[in-house]
Amino acid sequence: MLGVLARNWWALLIRGIAALIFGLLALFWPGATGFALVILFGAYALVDGVFAIVSAIRAAEAHQRWIALAVEGVVGIAIAAIVFFQPLLAGFALYLTIAVWAILTGILELVAAFQLRSLMPNEWMLILGGILSVVFGVLLIIYPLIGILTVIYLIGFYAILFGIVMIVFSFRLRSRATAAV
Repeated sequence: MLGVLARNWWALLIRGIAALIFGLLALFWPGATGFALVILFGAYALVDGVFAIVSAIRAAEAHQRWIALAVEGVVGIAIAAIVFFQPLLAGFALYLTIAVWAILTGILELVAAFQLRSLMPNEWMLILGGILSVVFGVLLIIYPLIGILTVIYLIGFYAILFGIVMIVFSFRLRSRATAAV
């Protein structure tokens, strides 16, 4: 696993840079960031729903199973309508999704870090990233009514910290990859 990570150190670097840029944008344009997240999700749900319906029509024409695709398409379009007509409700759902995502991602990062510890002593950066993710998600669940602006700032700070951790970790992996060559 360490060899694969070391060879692909650049992917973690890109992940870290993307998180850092996203975090800075969230801090400097919080209103636009929150609205953009909700609308982007709505646009995705709409496009996904339309393509699912198109797939259902094609499946029906080929006498294949199409009902699940059609239901998926209708649900996607319905979710998009909710997002566009009730953005606050969609924003709260996105808020909860981010909280759960952060906790699950953090747990998986901790598992990976502890597996890597036997191969890479003192690998505390990935552990720190996992802890930051879990703490962030738990704080979002504990304080759900703190307001979207505060949440966006928390997301921004989290993304910046996580980005820095991933950038540092990627360079540590890069040095291991070049040392192995």
